[in-house]
Amino acid sequence: MKRKALTFTLIVATLILTSFTSYIIKGAKAGNNDYTIQNVNHTVEVLYNGYVFINDTMQIDGRANGFLIGFPYKYGSHVLECVAYDGTADFQVDLNVTLEDHVGFYSVRINFPQGTPEVFTVGFVLSNNLLDQNPYNNSQYVLDFPAYPSLTKDVANCNVSILLPEHSQYIGGTVDNLVYRQENLTAFTYSPADLAFSVSGNTLGIANIKELNRQIKVSGTCEIEGSDTYSITSKALQEISSFQIILPQNATDISAYDQLGRTMNANATEKTSKCEVFFTPQLRTNRSVSFTVKYSLPGDKYIKQGELNSFNLTFTLLEHLNYYVNQSSVTFVLPEGARMLSFEEASVDGSYSITRNVFQETLTVNRKSVFSFDSFNIWLTYEYNRLWLSFRPTLWMWSLAVVGCALALVWKRPKAPIAVAVSKEGVALSSKDIRSFVDAYDKRRKIILEAESLKTAVRKGKIPRRRYKVRRRTLETRFNALSRNLADLREKLLAAGGRHRDLMRRLEVAEIEITEVDSNIESIEARHRRGELSLGGYRKLLADYERRKDKAETAVNEILIRLREELH
Repeated sequence: MKRKALTFTLIVATLILTSFTSYIIKGAKAGNNDYTIQNVNHTVEVLYNGYVFINDTMQIDGRANGFLIGFPYKYGSHVLECVAYDGTADFQVDLNVTLEDHVGFYSVRINFPQGTPEVFTVGFVLSNNLLDQNPYNNSQYVLDFPAYPSLTKDVANCNVSILLPEHSQYIGGTVDNLVYRQENLTAFTYSPADLAFSVSGNTLGIANIKELNRQIKVSGTCEIEGSDTYSITSKALQEISSFQIILPQNATDISAYDQLGRTMNANATEKTSKCEVFFTPQLRTNRSVSFTVKYSLPGDKYIKQGELNSFNLTFTLLEHLNYYVNQSSVTFVLPEGARMLSFEEASVDGSYSITRNVFQETLTVNRKSVFSFDSFNIWLTYEYNRLWLSFRPTLWMWSLAVVGCALALVWKRPKAPIAVAVSKEGVALSSKDIRSFVDAYDKRRKIILEAESLKTAVRKGKIPRRRYKVRRRTLETRFNALSRNLADLREKLLAAGGRHRDLMRRLEVAEIEITEVDSNIESIEARHRRGELSLGGYRKLLADYERRKDKAETAVNEILIRLREELH
């Protein structure tokens, strides 16, 4: 009996202690989130290619340990990107969290590591699946959107603005107008809404822009030539006759070309940097097209000369874009003979790569999920001696001089036949040499794969380290022997000239790319282990390097296939 009483007493004490602890934790949380929301500006903007940008600017009073904001859950599957920031910094965003245990909402958590700002902004990019086109009247659309943000506290005042494309007209919907307000907006507001509007002209083109690849080429005289290559897929119900793109400011001499190099009609407005490219034939639903727009930029607007042979290039990337792009890259091509000294990127996201050829260096900046909100500056400093301007003309003069001397010698040669030494250039190549090269190359690639597998096995403890060292030395001996044999066979293929020389040079470029990528991957892995590189940044860089490596390995496979085809 006494044991039962003691057990009952312990259970009651445990329940009391648990309740008290829960009360203390809730009180602590309440203390860390003791704030009021004074004002919210809720802006819903329809971008040119149909994507939706929701921008909520908060004015709060008090301290927020973590700020929660969301909207009805049905919009969660359409969220592509979310950012939070104030006038001085960007904040970490945790996606798809619960809105204080309330179901039916998609929400994010904003973390403030340096204290709670009085005013900050949260931006969401949603897919263009929220925009429906009327199948009977293609100029009319219906937008599905959250009329108000969903918050955990009441809002004293909420101002809402809906920004439609140019030349749009409001028709109707669950909201009375494009601008409205709500006082004393209650917490956990659940407010899906729709709005019908019509568009005249080409101010809305529903499409997915899969890629935007921009190249900025700088000449030795500080002239700049640019080219933008777009890859888009139409999602409009009707055929698209044209598509508007945004060029860098001050672009001139604008021309457009399709993926086969044929000229396309383009109508450019230099004041607004807009360029409308016309399709022939028109682009049908779910069809894709690629095109390139070329232009010139004034060098004095972007390049300033520093001390001696130093030049500073300042460029704003992805500025004024009124559409959403899935993947983008910007490549800066420096003049021949220029050497990159330094560069600085005003961005916390994305990756870059530097390519160095014999006479030229290029810098490529890659970004995912971009539009005008993601514009940023890049500062690049390079060293260039203007004597390189005479490099090409001098090279041509020497070539002409050599050809002239050769012609003179041929003209003045004796009439009697003399023995002529046959150069290695154009020497006939046997199928045995080609077969030996392909077989040796395949064997060397297998050794590389075996060495990587061996390294993984010893790292995981599957084989003893002593056995690993013995096996590694054996592989290294075989690898060195094959490399020497391959070097001799490669020289024969180069000496054969023609397509064999071209294949060997392409193979060398691909091998250099693979070696450089492997070195970069080891570098970012080391930086990630040391904590110098975040998990998100590591994954993005790794994906970029793996894509480059796959491309180079594909080039190697294509070269080997072409060599094998000659054996049949």
